[in-house]
Amino acid sequence: MKQVHAWLIILFIALSLTARSQPKYEFRGVWIATVNNIDWPRAGVTDPEQQKADFIRLLDLHQQNGMNAMIVQVRPAADAFYPSPYEPWSQWLTGVQGRPPVPFYDPLQFMIEETHKRGMEFHAWLNPYRAVHNTGSSSVAPHHITRIHPEWFLTYGDKKYFDPGNREARQFVVNVVRDIVKRYDVDAIHMDDYFYPYRIPGKEFPDAASYAKSGSPLSKDDWRRSNVDSIILAISKTIKEEKKLCRFGISPFSVWRNRDKDPEGSDSRAGQTNYDDLYADILLWLKQGWIDYVTPQLYLEIGHDKIAYEKLLDWWSRHSYGRHIYIGHGIYRTSENQPKWKNPVELPNQISLLRRYPNVQGSIYFSSKSFERNPNGWNDSLRNNFYKYPALLPPMRWIDNEKPWPPIVTRSITSDSIIQLDVKPDPRNRVEIKYYVVYQYAADSHSETFGNSPKYLSKLVPKPEGFQLKEVLSPDHFSYRYVITAVGRNNIESEMSEIAILVQPGGKWDFYIP
Repeated sequence: MKQVHAWLIILFIALSLTARSQPKYEFRGVWIATVNNIDWPRAGVTDPEQQKADFIRLLDLHQQNGMNAMIVQVRPAADAFYPSPYEPWSQWLTGVQGRPPVPFYDPLQFMIEETHKRGMEFHAWLNPYRAVHNTGSSSVAPHHITRIHPEWFLTYGDKKYFDPGNREARQFVVNVVRDIVKRYDVDAIHMDDYFYPYRIPGKEFPDAASYAKSGSPLSKDDWRRSNVDSIILAISKTIKEEKKLCRFGISPFSVWRNRDKDPEGSDSRAGQTNYDDLYADILLWLKQGWIDYVTPQLYLEIGHDKIAYEKLLDWWSRHSYGRHIYIGHGIYRTSENQPKWKNPVELPNQISLLRRYPNVQGSIYFSSKSFERNPNGWNDSLRNNFYKYPALLPPMRWIDNEKPWPPIVTRSITSDSIIQLDVKPDPRNRVEIKYYVVYQYAADSHSETFGNSPKYLSKLVPKPEGFQLKEVLSPDHFSYRYVITAVGRNNIESEMSEIAILVQPGGKWDFYIP
């Protein structure tokens, strides 16, 4: 009880010190699950135009909520939401696995373009090992890999999985990843917590023959971990071979190991853990630099008796090994019979706590459809408070540390009432521009302060080729300054452009971007 009270005191201190303060750099993502049509497309909706309209509606909702990244499931079960040379079209896209969309379109290309158009990142979410979601009811195409190479797969419960101990099966998954990164402008490859499957009570995963065939001197547990390590390392190398700036992220179950199993483990009592049951040694991958970010699924509430949010947040923040940590929030639990998730301050408190940790760079929410209900008014909390101002995506300087040149900004008066800024990329750039940042502040402000405060960050403009900013003047005016910077593909911001002093209509900033 004393320990709980101590954490409550820390929480109240955190709220008083950081309550609603926003960092300039913050990852704000949402998972969009396609398996079983959880989030998109809607079940039974196979018309491409309706699918497109629904996805745009989701993007607009999340953009209004202040998000800057979408994590979209494009390969839920050895299938594809894009034309793949390896795997059939997903049944959750067209109703029948292997059936292409009619009229034809490429959903992945469409989603990437629409996401980037809004200045957001697109992370392609893949499930590495799940091959048939339900052996009794799933649609399985004649050319699905489980039919072509049945020897690569193991059945456990009502699902089929790639055998992690089969090298050919691992290479197949690596080839799928290479194809996506090579052909599509994805910002990251993202994998969730399903490596070796969660244990079914009384049933052992049926890989005894594969283990015996391997002749490995390792124990079976260590052999299983080695299998997962091998595919993570191979995927990491493949991504960087194809595109240096493409990231690799993992979203593990909340607990690496319990402290009663390992002194380095967390103060938790999880029934299953990454290391001991899913055979996913997340800390090794972070230490070795094989992955660029980790999103632990801290789906339980503050003060939970076995896996407390605040304890796991603190533990992961101390085990980042120089990589990014984005916390996974389980807002879906508001639709379950969970009294503590009916509390409107649960999510605000979680965000306030994570912002205390410099090794934690943001959040990802599971899942998209939860926001459509505006649970506990949290859409409003994000829009009006926690995510009131845009946030720049945090850069990963171990990948690349080159800054873009500041944009070239010229000013002209196009009429008696309009001043125009023309913003163009500097031709000396060797860095591909992702978007421009427009800062707006009072003429007598000090630039050294506004550049670090999100409240002056007025707009992100995802037009790499440049844009025009027009200011409509009125007789009742006063002076404002605008500063514009460029942000490269690795989210590193340029120095500031030369300060442009503009005249502002009385109390109203009314620029537009044609």
